[in-house]
Amino acid sequence: MTDAPRVRIADAIATTIDDVIAALEASRGVVDSSGPLGDAVDIGSHSLQCAEHLAQSHPDDPELIVAGLVHDLGHVISAGNAISSENRIDHGRSGAAFVRDVLGPRVARLVELHVPAKRYLVATDRAYQSILSNGSTASLVVQGGAMSPTEIREFESERLSNDAMVLRRADEAAKQLHGETTSPTNWRPLLEQVAQLHQAAR
Repeated sequence: MTDAPRVRIADAIATTIDDVIAALEASRGVVDSSGPLGDAVDIGSHSLQCAEHLAQSHPDDPELIVAGLVHDLGHVISAGNAISSENRIDHGRSGAAFVRDVLGPRVARLVELHVPAKRYLVATDRAYQSILSNGSTASLVVQGGAMSPTEIREFESERLSNDAMVLRRADEAAKQLHGETTSPTNWRPLLEQVAQLHQAAR
């Protein structure tokens, strides 16, 4: 598989569940890295695998599961024709902005934190560092590498840091090239449940 262009989505802010599902569908066949220095699994399959891991490990936390489902959408909603180093750094922030209005602040914050969580775990857990995929290892360089002691303290003070680490570990496990996954539309009921929780909390 070769690098595919990012999908242009005119409005970078989702306003409906349909927008989120459309972005998930658009991520099929799109890779953020491939070949000997990256991961060949496409973002669509990876996202579905991540959600399935979290559904098994944390079945009573729909927001965490949904965060796993949408955590890499920042790769496909950014304008442009190639995934750049800047996009690898910022895809958590752009993905969080995309889903926040529909799926709420906790899902958005977890999406935003999944890259810092990798940097934290690399700095604090040698076992985690040893299982990083080729793609995660390559992108770590442009994402800032292992956290500094100051950054570690800041991350540990984050209210959702533990949940972000759970998401990050599922993220790393969800890179099976031929992993079995469901369709994004099968996740509509859970997406709607989380959207309703967000609306009720407003």
